[in-house]
Amino acid sequence: MNAPNKSLFAGFDADDRGLRSGLYGYGFSLRKQSIVRRFARGMKVHFTSHLKHMPPGSSLLLWGSRTVPPDVTPETTIIRIEDGFLRSVGLGADLVNPVSLVADRRGIYYDATQPSDLEHILQTATFSAGLLQRAAGLRARIIDNRLTKYCVGNGCWNRARASWYQGQRVVLVPGQVETDASVQFGAPGIRTNIGLLRAVREAEPDAYIIYKPHPDVAAGLRSKGEREDQAQWWCNEILDGVSMAELLAEVDEVHVMTSLTGFEALLRRKPVTCYGQPFYSGWGLTRDMLPLDRRTRRLSLDMLTAGALILYPAYVNRMTGMPASPESALDDLLTWKEKSPDRLSIGRKMTRFVTKSFFSQP
Repeated sequence: MNAPNKSLFAGFDADDRGLRSGLYGYGFSLRKQSIVRRFARGMKVHFTSHLKHMPPGSSLLLWGSRTVPPDVTPETTIIRIEDGFLRSVGLGADLVNPVSLVADRRGIYYDATQPSDLEHILQTATFSAGLLQRAAGLRARIIDNRLTKYCVGNGCWNRARASWYQGQRVVLVPGQVETDASVQFGAPGIRTNIGLLRAVREAEPDAYIIYKPHPDVAAGLRSKGEREDQAQWWCNEILDGVSMAELLAEVDEVHVMTSLTGFEALLRRKPVTCYGQPFYSGWGLTRDMLPLDRRTRRLSLDMLTAGALILYPAYVNRMTGMPASPESALDDLLTWKEKSPDRLSIGRKMTRFVTKSFFSQP
């Protein structure tokens, strides 16, 4: 039986006095304010640019890895907000609202320099048979319906179409936005797409390597990485506009810095090599070039899925804004995906203008 739907802060109520003293969001754009309010149903969130208005013992909400302001008192509870792993049909940078968020009091899932609530869940949680059954069901539906975080791209790639490289192992290397916090805080070694491609080519000299630029970069919403224009020197093919789910079905393995594509590949039981320290590494499911010693538990794939998709995030119904279960959120995404036309980014030029001005990222 599915667990009850929950709001973003539902798991904190009983033991966090900071929630009782008040929730204060700092540095949120107007758009992100509306998103957080949508997920915080039943709890009042005050957004402010002046921390002096916060009562003692309040909780301070920050988006992602934003630096804690210097005048925050030690007794303040810090809660970091970020998108979940099943997000939307369309890009966040295109101002498409998410159906899932996470709220984290220990850190944030992509910051490997310190534990996060997700890491704590994966390290300590008791995974019941019923929970693992739910996780297996979610994973099967994600694979069968070819869902990914953003569900973007409509093109296909089929290795059987090019007979001249049949028989070679096909390795996918997903690009990342190099300035993103997931690279800054989760990749203590290689931190550029070109650096990753070079390392993969050295490790896999005989493989057919596919490089897929990050969708925000491909859409022109974020800048290319350092020397990313030279990617063709280190791979056999560069693909853009191809559905990640379609591509994952065709490749043999995936090499990443910290990309969520590694998690999506694991869901499909593809071998994954990590050159950084993403949340899904260190549990015995990936080949880790930079192991993280504090992750000592060995997890099954369904345990990882349960922690990342059921226990950690909160979901809402896209139309009503009411709290939703992971299963109903997945239903929502499927309906959304079926009804969405090929043009997910209508008015992209206007989106870029608005993103860079009124809705600037915090």
